Amino acid sequence: MKKLENFIYDILNEKKKKKLVVTLTAVAFFASLLMFPTKMVLAKMLPGKSDNTFSIYIDTPTGSSIEETKKVSSCVIDFLKKEEEIMHIELFLGQGIPLDYAGLVKGASMKQTENVAEISVNLTDKHHREEPSFLMVQRLRPVIKEACLPLVKETNIKFIEQPAGPPTMASVVVEVHGENLKKIREVALETSEILSQTKGLVDVDVMADEIFDKYELIPDKEKIARSGLSVEQVNNILYLAFEGMVVAHKNSNNSTDQIPIFLVLEKESKKLFSEEENALKSKLSSLNLMNMQGMMVPLSEVVQIKKVKSNPMIMHKNLSRMINVVAETDMVSQVYPLLDARAQMMEYFEKEYIVEKEPGINTYMFDLHLTDRETGEKFLLRWDGEMKVTLDTFRDLGGAFIAALVLIFLLLVVYYKSFVLSGIILLGSFLSLIGVIVGHWVANWFTSETFFLTATSLIGFIALMGISSRNSLLLIDFAKSLMECQGMPKRRAIAVATATRAKPIALTAVAIILGSALLASDPVFGGLGVALISGTVAAVFVSLLFVPILMDNAKAMDFENGTCDMEHHNISITK
Repeated sequence: MKKLENFIYDILNEKKKKKLVVTLTAVAFFASLLMFPTKMVLAKMLPGKSDNTFSIYIDTPTGSSIEETKKVSSCVIDFLKKEEEIMHIELFLGQGIPLDYAGLVKGASMKQTENVAEISVNLTDKHHREEPSFLMVQRLRPVIKEACLPLVKETNIKFIEQPAGPPTMASVVVEVHGENLKKIREVALETSEILSQTKGLVDVDVMADEIFDKYELIPDKEKIARSGLSVEQVNNILYLAFEGMVVAHKNSNNSTDQIPIFLVLEKESKKLFSEEENALKSKLSSLNLMNMQGMMVPLSEVVQIKKVKSNPMIMHKNLSRMINVVAETDMVSQVYPLLDARAQMMEYFEKEYIVEKEPGINTYMFDLHLTDRETGEKFLLRWDGEMKVTLDTFRDLGGAFIAALVLIFLLLVVYYKSFVLSGIILLGSFLSLIGVIVGHWVANWFTSETFFLTATSLIGFIALMGISSRNSLLLIDFAKSLMECQGMPKRRAIAVATATRAKPIALTAVAIILGSALLASDPVFGGLGVALISGTVAAVFVSLLFVPILMDNAKAMDFENGTCDMEHHNISITK
């Protein structure tokens, strides 16, 4: 203790040493902040979560047959079967899987078309598996896509992991708002192309139906009447041939309700030999109806074939027409690919549009407003998804941090009746941020994947404010007591107080470090554990080296001798 006392006293007595400590502290603080723009430390809402399951969404082009969707699904399943860690695979063809945490906002429960399929994959227990689920997904994604996507052109395969935090539609979501549906679709497709070329983004998809050619079968009422048929007859045979329908019911002793009898042509009979109109005419010619005179009338004689464009689904949000463009991140923070893609969008759209940024600083500050140079039509590119949740969370945590600072400061002002001493305590606490940031950089060297600074890391930093403030309070109160009760000189009192309180400060730090050690290995709360451990270490050095210098320079620490109330100050210093 005596050595530490003399060490602190020597620093306080020499201006050069004091300036050196202050300079080194300032350099360490700003160097740690520079770790964000230099990408030495990456920020993210929550890191990847290793789970016992993940899903694969397969979307073939709108209008594709169930056979085409099954072809792609079978290809994906063949690759999954080769993985030893996969226990169960379940295919849901033409529908979504039973609603899970990830599918809450992804619309899995609303899928009921032939061009969609979802595969549920169950893995061995994560505690007995070396490879985390998110690393398995990262490894399988390029292999499966390379082999299965070419089977049906314009197919999209997305790997869906269980989120570690609030479920979102995707890591990156761009909402394209406007009134002109055709132009919205064009902007959405251009946006998806930019996202596809952005490093770090995968599974890019436009959440809109493709427009394709289709044939409408329109009964000709005049010809139907002349042929001695009815419109109902024609409609029924069309449904029976291509869709199927209930034609009768059966009663059973084992069932309280009637059992419907569903009639439809077999698959081979329904198939057309090509996509041309002649193939459909040939199929209709093979279907005959008997009229009231007992004559067989080919269906092609009473039905008109009309080639039309499909009607895509129109989506709205807040009474505004929009199309979502989604993308997932490939083991990177969504912040950096978003900024890269946004810069590319601004450059690309400036050719045809007047591009304006969202004014002010808010959770929509990355939005882009487009105005067509020729027509004056306005469009909005709004960023949503995990990025929006991240901004909201960091905004709320930032507000909580500022509120904590203000409340602690006011409480200290009331206690010390000094703004300077209160400011010293808060500054010393705030500098624990050095340890939080550097700790994440160090932790990144000991993990197989990127160790992000997350929302839980900020929670740990906010918690550190109270712990760090306590260290400075111990020093100031003890130094004040030594000066008032024993008439000890200011610098010697600060040195003695620092040396005496170093042991309880260190023991408190050790207790926090040991208590947080288990959290550091957790995939979700690892940021909280690292923030508490590294921030506590930094807080100890700041409290024992930097805060004493601030105390020495503060006139508020010049207390008068003989004002001590000995009943409340029982101080014994052994030298």
